[in-house]
Order: sequence, then structure tokens, then C-alpha cells
Amino acid sequence: MSTDSDDPKVLVSTGWLAAHLHDPDLRIIDASWFLEPDRDARAEYMDAHIPGARFFDIDEIADKRSELPHMAPQPEMFVSRMRAMGIGDGHQVVVYDNSPVRSAARVWWTFRLMGKQDVAVLDGGFAKWLAEGRETEDMPPILRDRHITVQRQAALVRDVTQVAAASKLGDQQIVDARGPERFRGEAPEPRPGLRSGHIPGSRNLPFGRLYDADGTLKPVPELRAAFEAAGVDLSRPVITTCGSGVTAASLFLALERIGHRDHSLYDGSWAEWGSFPDLKIATGDA
Repeated sequence: MSTDSDDPKVLVSTGWLAAHLHDPDLRIIDASWFLEPDRDARAEYMDAHIPGARFFDIDEIADKRSELPHMAPQPEMFVSRMRAMGIGDGHQVVVYDNSPVRSAARVWWTFRLMGKQDVAVLDGGFAKWLAEGRETEDMPPILRDRHITVQRQAALVRDVTQVAAASKLGDQQIVDARGPERFRGEAPEPRPGLRSGHIPGSRNLPFGRLYDADGTLKPVPELRAAFEAAGVDLSRPVITTCGSGVTAASLFLALERIGHRDHSLYDGSWAEWGSFPDLKIATGDA
């Protein structure tokens, strides 16, 4: 069953998706992405996925001009890839993943960046869908080109210059989704060559604290409490960041869910900041 909390622009339940699975204007995306080198997201998609789902490769649908990992694609590339995947104007999109880093939020944010509003994350993802015994298939859908128009929303993304200014001026709060050990500079970064620590002035809210044990996003009051416990003033603008812009999208999703309206995502995140020797870093607690 769908629930009162279903919001097709942010988050929908497995019950909602099951009820709408055969809607002609529904498009489902498997956005699984893994840090673990022994897991192959595309191969897992080919083994089993929600009926009708397309596979969205975060590393491939990305800005190839950048040396940073999976930076947001240019609008032209996004349009080209979505057309080929049969995703167009007028479609309701639902994005899910089967990943511990909750990568569906990153693809949801990418759609938002391109000005698309009718897109939601599947609460609990593929794991919850499977746990409930719902149907899957192992054949990709037949794809037909669909027209899609986009309008990039520059306010939803921040670059290194803008984040450096926010760090210095304190006019926007920077919230880091990485684990506490990485934030404090006590654990090495998974990407070689990066310094350890965090952006000066930033707060730490590990993205896992936003989710319940079954992978569903926590209720709105608990999400608010998590941000406030991290020292975030929800009446002020927020920039989310992480290791490479994936888990920062979970913070962005949670902010959207609680009704916060002035938030953006630092796309380069620590993969960029930690690689520049002339950018200041901080260690220890926030």
C-alpha cells in the first residue's frame, strides 16, 4: 500500500511503486553504484531488477572533461542519455539502488539539477522491494527515444570557489556526510593522494544517521533532530558535501524531505578539496 507520506517529487514507498508499476508514464531507474571493487552494479542489474527499470551509470553519465569522479553531466549529455533511455517530458521517474551508499539520491539530485521535478527516490530501495517478495525481472526493457527538455538549476550546485567563500565567510553552513573518522582526519581517504580532514567550519552528519535499519529514510522529526544534533541551523542555507558527491545527495534529499528550501551540493566534495594543497583543511571535531 502507498502511505500518506508518499511524495512523488521526493520519496515514495515500495507500496506506492507497486501500485503504479504499470502506469504508462512511469519510468524506473536502477541507480546502484558501489565503492566496493568486487561489486558490479550493471551486472547486478542484469541479474535482477524491478520490472521496467533502466540502468543509470553514475560514472558514465558524467562530465568527462573533469578529472574528478562522476561530476554532474552537462545538460546536453544528460538529454542525450535520457532520450536514449526512453525517459522524457511528462514522465514520473522513480530512482532506486541496492547500495550501502544510497546512490539513488545522487541520481535524484541530478534530475533536480536538470530542472526535473517529477522524480522520487524509492524508500528502502531494492533491498526492501526484495524483502517484501515483490516481482523482479532479468531482461532490460525495450527502449524508445523520448523527447526531454532540461533547464539547469545552478542554485542547486556549488563549485570549489563558492565553497571556499562559504567556509571563510560563514554565510552558508557546510555539512559533511562522511564518517566521523574521515571528517576528523583520523582515517585515510579511500581515494589515494587526498589529504585527511574536513573543510574549515563544516559540520559533520554521517549520511547513515538519516536512515533506519531497513534502509528507509527516517521520519521527518528524526531527520530534523539529526541535523540539529550536528549543529545545523535549519533556518539558514546549507551546502552538502562528502567524499565525491554521492552521499552528500542523501543530506540534500533529507533537507528536501523536511521542507528546507535553501540547500545545494558541492559536486567536487573532498575528492576536489582534499587534492588542492593550497586549500586549508581542519582536523578534529567540528
